[in-house]
Amino acid sequence: MIRPEDGGRKPHKSSLRVASYDRNSGRAVITGAVATAPTKPSATPPTKSPASPPPMPPVKNTAVAVGDVIASAPSPGAPSGVLAKVTQVLGTKGENGTEVKMAPAALNSLLGADKADGKVRVDPSEMTVEPLVEGVRLSWAKRGAPRVGPHGAKLPLGSLRLDVGTSIATAKDAPASAAASASGFVQLAPEVEFSYNGSDTHGEGGKGSANADAVPGGAYIGLSGDWSSQWELKGQAAAATEPGKPLRMPFAKLHADPVIQVGPVPVVVNLDLTCYLAVEADGRISVDIRQDLKGDFRVGGSYSWSKGWSSVSRSDMTSTPVRARVAAAGKTKATLGAEASVGLYGMAGVSADIAPYLRGEAEASAGAGTDGRVSASAEWKAFGGVDLSGSLNAQLTVFGTPLFRKSISLGTLHREWKLSQGKVSTNIG
Repeated sequence: MIRPEDGGRKPHKSSLRVASYDRNSGRAVITGAVATAPTKPSATPPTKSPASPPPMPPVKNTAVAVGDVIASAPSPGAPSGVLAKVTQVLGTKGENGTEVKMAPAALNSLLGADKADGKVRVDPSEMTVEPLVEGVRLSWAKRGAPRVGPHGAKLPLGSLRLDVGTSIATAKDAPASAAASASGFVQLAPEVEFSYNGSDTHGEGGKGSANADAVPGGAYIGLSGDWSSQWELKGQAAAATEPGKPLRMPFAKLHADPVIQVGPVPVVVNLDLTCYLAVEADGRISVDIRQDLKGDFRVGGSYSWSKGWSSVSRSDMTSTPVRARVAAAGKTKATLGAEASVGLYGMAGVSADIAPYLRGEAEASAGAGTDGRVSASAEWKAFGGVDLSGSLNAQLTVFGTPLFRKSISLGTLHREWKLSQGKVSTNIG
């Protein structure tokens, strides 16, 4: 844990520890070195030796005080880390603890005019994974550690892979051979990004200024990484209960709290990912589509003193069709994506939806020949694509930037490409 020096702004490490922290009430228990009571002299004082070292000075009372700004890495008592200012000391707690009340603080109160720029690849072995449906399998690979899972030996270092296969609601009038299902995998190598520029030429936050309450000149928080997925959609999926609202099935939640060290200050970046499958269909079309998708992405929020907060949204993904077949007329779409949330010290910052998808459509027509025979045909197309959307949360003011009243949309990045197309003709009579 670190806190500003007495009467100054420069942060330094402290032996204090956050034993517990309730974010809702602001109450926390801080433990660490405190002043020790003098020991009672023994009945027979020991004989002094010329070689005896001089007595140690008394331990300084380092109990937390009002005004201290505390930044703590994740701990059992504060798993998301802490960035808060002590507003009230409530009293002692236990043998070596002090109970306090705290309020959220901003990073500029610690970083001041300093600069920081860091990117950390999230260690897959340190991510907690919560499967939400049966059949989810996890694999990961880490340098210097055993590879885990059914595909662990094939994964590049630093990657995490989730395999899932599940049946989905099938149209009521569909034959048994058209039972709907979706299966595949998502492979990620996520990186969290953080930057802070406390030096600028504006106001009291001028270049080289030590005024930690000045607005920083720039900041950034975001998520980037490599993405790889392969999945297939088969059968005749049931129509959506509400038009335009796909059936959404989350299948795994992932969480990590990587730390980017900025001098003595541990900047805790909280990452949450929810992997999901979404299917939207009209209940008429039967498909058998499969694709490979590879590429990278970057989403985040960028701040400059002159322009304020703005969004960063980029995706560069390429697709390879493995199989595509569409029967009957209609439309269907399946998405295998991830909802991401990136914040600091348990406070939300950037939310994003990374949504690669498969889409199939077919249009039917019928006609009669001069011989009286009737024929029907369907022209079909299969597409792949990716949507990237999200928002910046007002709590990004954790940087010490001006408050904005509502979330700022990241906008929507949309790309689509054709996987395959064809025509099917049938003689009716």
